[in-house]
Amino acid sequence: MKRLLRKLMLLAVVAIGAVLGLSKMGVLPAEMTRRINSYVERTSSVANRAKGYVVAPSESPSKEKAGESHDASHRIVVTSPKAEDVTITQKYVCQIHSQAHIEVRALSGGYLDKILIKEGQQVKAGDVMFEILPVLYQARLDAENAEAKVAQLKYNYTKGLADGSMKVVSQKEVPLFEAEWTKAQAKAAQAKAELDFTKIKARYDGIVDRLHEQLGSLIKEGDILTTLSDNRVMWVYFYVPEKQYLEYMAQWGPNKAKLDVELVLANHDKFPHMGKIDVAKGVGAIEANFNNETGNISFRADFPNPDRLLRHGQTGTVLINRVEKDAIVIPQRATFENLAKKYVYVLDKEDKVHQREIVIDHELEDIYVIHKGILSEGEKIILEGIRQVNEGQKLKNYDFRRPEEVLANQKNRAE
Repeated sequence: MKRLLRKLMLLAVVAIGAVLGLSKMGVLPAEMTRRINSYVERTSSVANRAKGYVVAPSESPSKEKAGESHDASHRIVVTSPKAEDVTITQKYVCQIHSQAHIEVRALSGGYLDKILIKEGQQVKAGDVMFEILPVLYQARLDAENAEAKVAQLKYNYTKGLADGSMKVVSQKEVPLFEAEWTKAQAKAAQAKAELDFTKIKARYDGIVDRLHEQLGSLIKEGDILTTLSDNRVMWVYFYVPEKQYLEYMAQWGPNKAKLDVELVLANHDKFPHMGKIDVAKGVGAIEANFNNETGNISFRADFPNPDRLLRHGQTGTVLINRVEKDAIVIPQRATFENLAKKYVYVLDKEDKVHQREIVIDHELEDIYVIHKGILSEGEKIILEGIRQVNEGQKLKNYDFRRPEEVLANQKNRAE
């Protein structure tokens, strides 16, 4: 490449020299001479850049050799797995429900005469929320009360005649009039109940939702007027895979699950109150059956909601923390991946390198919790320098770092 460049530059110099000689001799026109001078300057600039492109690669081997020397001097670092108690945090998407959430419906038809609440208002049990125009129901009650009064008079008159000395009426007729009186009383009670249905009351303390009907609307029996939510305690539902369900049951025993649960809201803030699952005390619940399609089972945690921050229909993320005893942990940077599988390099007693596949039970920040039986505390694994070793290679020089030191300094920069 250098020889070719020299020849090309020599030819260019000869040609340019000839052209310049002709221009100085006055053979060429003045305008063409100016153009030739400008072209010579541009050609010199291009030649200098070309020299840089050619010379730079020729200098690179020395730099590469320096880099290789640096990599060769990088020491391989070895450590060991460690058995320790690890706090495992499981996350589950959840749905938040009020402990009581009902539709408030009209039990009687008619015109909506009064709306005594506002949307979003808190009400107490027994508060009147709506009133339906009671004119027809009041008239029916008055008529039934009158019929009951007539039936009572007939019964009293007949009973007097039957009990008197003359015994004008047979004693067998008295029960008939008594039954008619009882029937009339029942109709009057029914009319009274229908009149009471025109006043729709809150069944419990709660928060009123959106109003479905406006003042003066014609209401039919069964129409939804609003919904009422009791938000003092919220029921948070989430689904747990079968494997994790079995882990929980192994720790607490069947039907004795006792969990403290955290809740992360949609804005990523933690809810200030802890939730509970305590099956023995009836707090929270675990469903009886698994979903055969998903392989999950439903859990319910109960959260106190004194500030009424949680509302029916919200979503969030449930966090369950549990301690796994004597878990085998290794740094994440000691692993490498091949065809979607995780591996580590393990040193045998002769310090020979062997590749070993690992199964990760849990992934925490900077560390992996390894399935038991794959690695043990006494074994040596390569922490840094994974790219410098091969299967079956015997290591002569390496640095060993205690696992306690390595796990305490996970944020230090690796290779």
